[in-house]
Amino acid sequence: MAIVMKFGGTSVADAAAFENVAKIVSLEYNAAPVVVVSAMSGVTDSLLNATSIAATSDAEQAFASLENVFQRHEAAANELLSDPGRKEFLKQLRAASDEIAERLKLFAQKPSQRKALQDALVSFGEILSSTLLAAVLTQREVKAQQVDARRCIITDEEHTSAAPLITESLTHTQNELIPVLEDGIVPVLGGFIGATRKGATTTLGRGGSDYTAALLGALIAAREIQIWTDVSGVLTADPRVVPNAYTVERLSYSEAAELAYFGAKVLHPKTIQPAIENSIPVRICNSRIPEAAGTLVGPQAETSPRTIKAIAHKTGVTVMQITSARMLGAYGFLRALFEVFDRHRTVIDVVTTSEVSVSLSLDEAVELPAIVAELEVFGTVKVEKRQATICVVGEGLRGTPGVAARVFSTISDINVSLISQGASSINFIFVVDERRVHEVVTRLHEEFFYQKKAHTAQD
Repeated sequence: MAIVMKFGGTSVADAAAFENVAKIVSLEYNAAPVVVVSAMSGVTDSLLNATSIAATSDAEQAFASLENVFQRHEAAANELLSDPGRKEFLKQLRAASDEIAERLKLFAQKPSQRKALQDALVSFGEILSSTLLAAVLTQREVKAQQVDARRCIITDEEHTSAAPLITESLTHTQNELIPVLEDGIVPVLGGFIGATRKGATTTLGRGGSDYTAALLGALIAAREIQIWTDVSGVLTADPRVVPNAYTVERLSYSEAAELAYFGAKVLHPKTIQPAIENSIPVRICNSRIPEAAGTLVGPQAETSPRTIKAIAHKTGVTVMQITSARMLGAYGFLRALFEVFDRHRTVIDVVTTSEVSVSLSLDEAVELPAIVAELEVFGTVKVEKRQATICVVGEGLRGTPGVAARVFSTISDINVSLISQGASSINFIFVVDERRVHEVVTRLHEEFFYQKKAHTAQD
């Protein structure tokens, strides 16, 4: 019964961060950890930027833009490793540098292959960080071995957002990891990356390292999946908006999924699904304060005394309203509307309907002009950009009277353009102007998480 420990980019940002991760892993050595690590913070963005430069046919400039990436890895190795481990890692770093240079040239020369080449290029961030962490652990007298995640996670051929093939991944993962674990060795894998059946490198999309950790946890039947980040678990609100937000000790899978989808940055929305399917607890921990308990996400629901457990928000939302008298008493109208979004591969977040209109919100509006053009065949289309979604989450929310009234009385002077309540028993969602979102979240947090404390103190 191993545990999976995933460390994000900020947890391996520099030599001191790598040293800290090595200490955390060493303390869990007897629990048979499987370690998943992201690229050093900023490295994936740098690699993607290099591909953008190479797309202009300037491969040399693209490679030159990565000088700082190589220097950061070299500096960390020089500080953390002694020979022969240091020499071996620097040798692998030079080999990676040469391969990146060649792939950037191909990126400039072969536009038709750019998605596949992009996956191959950005994978070096995770490959290098996992190789370095395995070397650091070994030097700290923790038996560790870098395992190429591409030999474990087998995917389809949808480059830049590949989907894992579970049957093949199960066989490969168990063949790769179980013998290593049985030998008392800590496997260290790069997150975010996989490979097709033919061996071509793929990536799982941004945030995919969390997904890798959850997949591996499911595939080896881990007893716990730990997501180590730079905050102490899931907080009652975004700490950048509410500085006094605090950690939620326990969440159900459903609560965590809703919070993740509607803006909580700690968990990637895909992360929770493999855990749900296999009833594996997910613990979110702070790598900077490893002794803090963090948040435990599991199958069992737990009602909070205040009903609401957390408030999430998401900006950059577009709201659309389609109005048509043809809706009245008609069947098939909604299906026709939604087929438009399906054709343009655009996800709808929130939907509300009336007798003659449909209002909905979109997180991704790249295809908006084409969508509007098609929807105008059905009726009048109104678009409001720069909106924000607020999601209030808590088990038992639907069955607790007065919560919605309390929310909207707290923000009675702020216009709400869309409300969705009843679609889920654990949340309700509404949309406000993006310029007011921080004010809304701050007021709600004060009302639900600190008002009761103030009254208690006065009593």
